Amino acid sequence: MVEINSLLLLILGGLILRFSLTATGQGWAKSHAQTVSFMILPVITYVITKTISGNIALSLGMIGALSIVRFRHPVKSALELIMYFDLITIGIATSVRTKWAIQLILCTVFIIFAAKLIQKILQKYGKSFYRISFNEGMASNTIEISCADKIDDCENSDYLVNSINDKTTNEIIYRLMFENKDQLNLFKKKIENSKNIKRINVDFV
Repeated sequence: MVEINSLLLLILGGLILRFSLTATGQGWAKSHAQTVSFMILPVITYVITKTISGNIALSLGMIGALSIVRFRHPVKSALELIMYFDLITIGIATSVRTKWAIQLILCTVFIIFAAKLIQKILQKYGKSFYRISFNEGMASNTIEISCADKIDDCENSDYLVNSINDKTTNEIIYRLMFENKDQLNLFKKKIENSKNIKRINVDFV
C-alpha cells in the first residue's frame, strides 16, 4: 500500500508540475510527449533509486548505461528518450528485484493508455488534455488555412500548432493538427464559410 501511494504521488506530482507550467504560459509542456514524460519520469527515477540504493557498483553501472543512451542515440522527442531510460531501468531492476521492474512496466503502460483515454473523454466536451506536436511521431491529420484576417476559432483552438502572419502577401496562415479525420472535418465545416478564408489545404493520414 505504501508503494502504491508513493507511485500515485509521483504521477500526480508530475501532472501538477506540468499544469503549473502550462498555466504560466509555457506552451512546450502541453504536448503529448511532455505530458506523458512528466508522469513517467518520476516513476523511473523512483525505481532507479530503489534498485541501486546501497549498491555502489550497481549505481555506477546504471549511470554508465543511461549515459550511453543519452549521448550516443539521436532522439526525436523527450518521450522517446524517456522510453529508452525506461527499458534500461526495467532490465536492471529485473536482475536486482523483479518486483520493481513489474511495477515500472505496469505504471508505464497505465500512464500511456490513461493519457490517451483522458484525451478522448475531454474531446467529447470540446476540451484537450494535451497538444499534438509535429515532431512526436504520431499519426495525425493536418489542415492549413490561409486567410485575410484573424479567425477566432483558429486562434483559440487547442489543435492549433502554429500561425504565421505573412506581411508580403498580407495573409495569416494557421496550421492545426488532429488525431483523426472526424475531428478535422468537424472543424473544417465550422470555419469554411468564413469570408476571410482564401484557401484550405487538408492532409489526411
